[in-house]
Parts: sequence; C-alpha cells; structure tokens
Amino acid sequence: MPQLVRNPERILQRLDWTVVRRLDGLLQGDYRTLFRGFGLDLADLREYQFSDDIRRIDWNVTARMQTPYVREYVEDREVTAWFLLDLSPSVDFGTVQTLKRNLLIDFVAVLARLLTRHGNRVGAIIYSGKVERVIPAQGGKPQVLRLISDLTGQPKLKNSPPTDLAALLEAALRMIRRRSLVFIVSDFISAPGWEKVLGPLTRRHEVLAVRLYDPREVELPDIGPVILEDAETGEQLYIDTHDKRFRNRFVEAAQKREYELNVALHRDGVDVVELSTEGDLVQEVLRFAMSRKQRKKSPASSTPSGRTNTRGLSSRRSETDGWDRRTE
Repeated sequence: MPQLVRNPERILQRLDWTVVRRLDGLLQGDYRTLFRGFGLDLADLREYQFSDDIRRIDWNVTARMQTPYVREYVEDREVTAWFLLDLSPSVDFGTVQTLKRNLLIDFVAVLARLLTRHGNRVGAIIYSGKVERVIPAQGGKPQVLRLISDLTGQPKLKNSPPTDLAALLEAALRMIRRRSLVFIVSDFISAPGWEKVLGPLTRRHEVLAVRLYDPREVELPDIGPVILEDAETGEQLYIDTHDKRFRNRFVEAAQKREYELNVALHRDGVDVVELSTEGDLVQEVLRFAMSRKQRKKSPASSTPSGRTNTRGLSSRRSETDGWDRRTE
C-alpha cells in the first residue's frame, strides 16, 4: 500500500520539479488563457473615434469636455479558485503506485501553485462524510503549503455515512460569494441528488469536474476468489472473479453509471478532467489545458452520445453498490 508523505515542503518541492517545471516547458507560460478573470478594470479614457462602440461613451466626461470620450477597459485577470474536495473513504482506494487520495493532493497542490504564482487566490472546502473544514481563499506559497498540510493531515475514516456530494455543493453555494473558478475533485461515488445542486452552482460560478478513478474499479481482474469490502459501511462480500458473467455485469454497471454522470455534467456545461491512479498528471493537466483553450476559441456546446468512455469514471461499485477489492 503506497504511503502518504506528510511533509508539505517536500511534497511541493517534488511537484515543482516533476510536474510544474514540465508544465512550464510544455505550456510555455500560457496560463493566462486558462484561468481568466471574470471582470473588467477601467484602463483609460480617450476621444471617441469612428467605429467605437457608443455604449462605451462616458457621458459625464463628454459633458465636461464638450467632445465625446469613451472608456477603455482591460480584463481583470485575478482569479479566485475554490477546490471542493471529496475525502470520503472511497478515495482511499488505488493501485500499488498511488491512491486516489494521493492523486487528489497532488492535483490540488499543482493547480494551487500555478494559480497563486500568478497572483490569484485559492481556497478549499473539505468533505469527509460531512463538510469538515473551510480554508478561506488566500494567495501565495504559504497558502499552497497550508492546503497540502490540511489535506495530508485529514484522517482516513474506516466507516462513514454514505457519501452525499449535495452537501458539499450546497456548502459551496452558501459560502462562495464572489464569482469564482470552482473545481469539484471527487470520484463521484455518491448518493443521487447532487446533480440538482450542480445547476445553481454553474450559474453562479465557472465549474470544473475532476474525476478520480482507478482502472480496477472499471473492470475486475480475473484473479479468483476475493472479498470485496464497502469502504463506507465495512460490509463485505465474497465473490469469485473467475465468473465471467459477474465480471461482465460489473463492467456494465460501471458503464451505465459513467454514462449517467456524463449526462449530468454535460447538461450543465461542466468541463471534465479525468485523473487515473496509473496516469501521468502532467499529461492529464496538459490535455485539460489544451481542451480548455480550444473551447475558448470555439465554445460550441457538446451533448453526450450513446457511447461511454470507460476511462472517465471511478467504478468501485458494482450493482452490489460500492466494494473495495481485498484478496483473501
């Protein structure tokens, strides 16, 4: 089982060398097009010229100067980003390389580092069976270290109530006043109903979904008899993975759940970042950056098709609803 390093400085140093510097080279510093501000600042006043938009005329200055003047604006590049973090027991699943929890911490640290390095502020709301903690939005490296420290110090729960992402999203609606960039970081293994809260959240903020998954949650390996354990209730189930029909039903259930999730996210226009425990964080962030940049150039909306993409959704629950794999 992979161990979680708890030294924030060491974690950030590792990510600076292995992820942030690589992204600097690949993106060539082009972060401004990815994290745009949500307002305009007045830059200057000048005399009206032919073809200027008359809506930009400053009538008070025009009256004083006896000639038309227009306002010039520059985009407010400052971004406030919030991470809505699902640290329910299901994120403590993963391969021998890493857990979904570790992946969550690395992603948050990298994005917080990129954002704060360019003068933006980041905050977080942490959910673990309930909303546990709110980290107010601040800027600078100390804020990144605080995020890492709080996340690595968050205890793992052996048992907890069923995950309800609606509580996390409702907390965000209440607490985040200013329009912000909101990352929902979760495996999206949750009780139904959170989709109803997603719509109001997307109307107030720019929302991105970050889906954590492990490939073994999508397709069970053929390894013989195993005991599956529900990460939240502790309930156990004995199965034989040699049974091909059971493995097929497991895949079908995962694909059905993934399709329903994709429909919910597409319906509210939410971009999705998919992070695998066996993937390369740099490549996933780069893929997200390129797709986001392309979307800004061509904002045509997409609708989910009948196809399912088994890469996307964490599938630790079969139709029996939520099992870890533990060999005998």
